[in-house]
Parts: sequence; C-alpha cells; structure tokens
Amino acid sequence: MSADSTGQNEHYTRVLRQRFRAWRGSRPFWAGLLTALGGAPIAYFPYANLKIGHLTLAMATTAGAGSLIIGVLLVTLGLTMWYHQIVRVFAGVASILLALVSIPVSNLGGFLIGFLLAMIGGCLALSWAPGTPVAEQPAEPGRSPKDPAGPDGALPDGSDPQHGAAGTYSPGPAPWNDDSTNGKVDAGGGRNSAG
Repeated sequence: MSADSTGQNEHYTRVLRQRFRAWRGSRPFWAGLLTALGGAPIAYFPYANLKIGHLTLAMATTAGAGSLIIGVLLVTLGLTMWYHQIVRVFAGVASILLALVSIPVSNLGGFLIGFLLAMIGGCLALSWAPGTPVAEQPAEPGRSPKDPAGPDGALPDGSDPQHGAAGTYSPGPAPWNDDSTNGKVDAGGGRNSAG
C-alpha cells in the first residue's frame, strides 16, 4: 500500500455524509421534511393531556379522528416527496390543502405550528424542480473552465489575450468592428483599398 492511495484514507462518516448530500440534492428534501414535521403536531395535540401540577388538561376535540387522519396524511405526503419526486406537485398541493383544513379541525392546525410547517413544506414542493446535470469538461490544473486564460494570463495556444498571437503586438480591435459607426464601414485605410 502506498501513501498516495486516496480511497483507503477516507473516513467512513465523510463517505456517508457525501452520499446523503447527493441523495438530498436529487429530491425536494426540505419540503418533505417540513411537511412530515407539520403532520406531527396536528396529529398529536388533539390526543395530548397536559399536566399542570395536579390539574390535567385534555385538549381533545370532537374531530380527533379527523386530526389524526390529516396528520398521518401529511407525514405520508412528506415521505412521498422524498421517494417519488415525480408527484411532488400533487403532494405539494395536497399538503397545502390539508394544512388549511387543519385550522378548523385540529386546534388551529396544531396551534399554528403544524399549519405553518405543512404550508411551507407544500410551497417548497411546488417550487422545487430537478436540476439538469452539467457536463464537465476536463480542465488543466490552475485553469478555470469558464476562463480560458490560465493563471499567467496566457491562452491554451500560448498567445496573450491582450496582444494577439504569441510574440506579436495587436493594437486592439480593428476599425471595421467598431460598433459606433452604426453599420457604416470605413474602408479608407484597409488592406484592400484600391487607392
């Protein structure tokens, strides 16, 4: 084994983090997470009992089953956004509608916590679009793919971008390329003048 080997020296958590980052980038991750988190308080609060000293406060509503259904559906829609990106628009619209329905049904949408999380998650799902992969061109070391000139300012063919070909001097743009002439061409001093 040599010290130049790069694959054997990578730490296991770094590999897992990079895989998770690639997985997260290929789907509406934050939309699914916020939608699923929004379903939890909507489903939980109607069945919760709050104890204050010896006093037990039951927050159960008459529509407890409706709250449970809305919460479970929001969690399911959040997971759907992660694993079936093709239906993200449907899942986004459905989560927005369920968040709106949760306001009168389940304690103001889980005391507005679940409502806001589900609403933001649905909006993020509607706005997410899959990225297009960028075709990478092999670049030489020290040279940016967008800038053809290297760190010394020379172009790949050895010429200087300000002075033309290698070792020659170019005074700047030719007079016939000047945009200030409004389409008129001055051939008075050109190479092909007959005078």
